[in-house]
Amino acid sequence: MNDEQIKKIIEDTYDESRENTVWSMVGDFYNRKMLSFVILLWVWAIIFIVGSVYCGVQFFKAEQTKYLIMYAAGFVCFVHGISLIKIFAWQIIHRNGLRREIKRLEIRIAVLNETVKNK
Repeated sequence: MNDEQIKKIIEDTYDESRENTVWSMVGDFYNRKMLSFVILLWVWAIIFIVGSVYCGVQFFKAEQTKYLIMYAAGFVCFVHGISLIKIFAWQIIHRNGLRREIKRLEIRIAVLNETVKNK
């Protein structure tokens, strides 16, 4: 690699506007590469939301204690499922950010390697 190639790689990959803001992370998550993954997460989220709403409505309609306990437990489980999906999506967003940072470090190491060889 020569200096022009390295500079071109650095200029193409480094974008200060996408540094580590919440909106840049959300934009990285909702891109074309992650489409199937996003669809899968949203499908599960909708299933958990529907389940929690159903259990909540049935809780207030139930009259026997065992059904009250069952619907309350179902509601709590579905709400925890929604929060787990959110946490999982947040971890995937951070994984993409870490990959980008690792690429930046690799490029900087290549630049350092070239400057050391030239001296």
